[in-house]
Amino acid sequence: MTDRPEPWEPGSGPVAAGKRYAPATGRNRDAILAVLREELPSSGLVLEVASGSGQHIVHFSAALSALDWQPSDPDPAALASIDAWREEAGLPNVRPPIRLDAAIDWPVEAADAVLCINMVHISEWAATVGLFKGCAKLLPAGAPLIIYGPFLEADVETAPTNRAFDRSLKERNPEWGLRNVADLDRVGDAFGLARDRRVEMPANNLMLIYRPPCPDRMAGNLARLNRGI
Repeated sequence: MTDRPEPWEPGSGPVAAGKRYAPATGRNRDAILAVLREELPSSGLVLEVASGSGQHIVHFSAALSALDWQPSDPDPAALASIDAWREEAGLPNVRPPIRLDAAIDWPVEAADAVLCINMVHISEWAATVGLFKGCAKLLPAGAPLIIYGPFLEADVETAPTNRAFDRSLKERNPEWGLRNVADLDRVGDAFGLARDRRVEMPANNLMLIYRPPCPDRMAGNLARLNRGI
């Protein structure tokens, strides 16, 4: 079974208005946090792309308090939920959420790490390309882009539940679906970000870590990417 998009449930607690709750977050947050402890810098700004309900960033920022955290999302309802979770937690190291559409709009000038959880398979391919393009501009050499979710791999048998999940996503939106890790690697390479770690996670998910830069390779790779993967 994979962590699939579920209908949002209303949040509870002192700040309930607009607050969303995603049950999968409680199941995967500590496994994700364990990898973040290994990959994130000791200080600096972490940009989360597609923060969703806001539960993840509140959990991570409480555990990794030396880091500043910038939540973001393109959905106004998600931004309201993030703000509600942030207000309730009262954490000084979580910034107000910003509207960020990975495919189009990056109102951020710099970050020391980028985190993206469960976006790649429930967005159009342009969002994934935009994610790498944005990170190529934002991240300094050696800084991580950390991506979490379910993926396909040519040399790894796909779990039956992931195959069913992929079909259900495409039925909901033909532009959605589980992506092949090799395709992400090619996009990363085009923008100068190389994958240096693959971590198997619970519930048939992966964490993929990419790092820049490879600027001398970008021009030729971008031309190839524009011709299609």
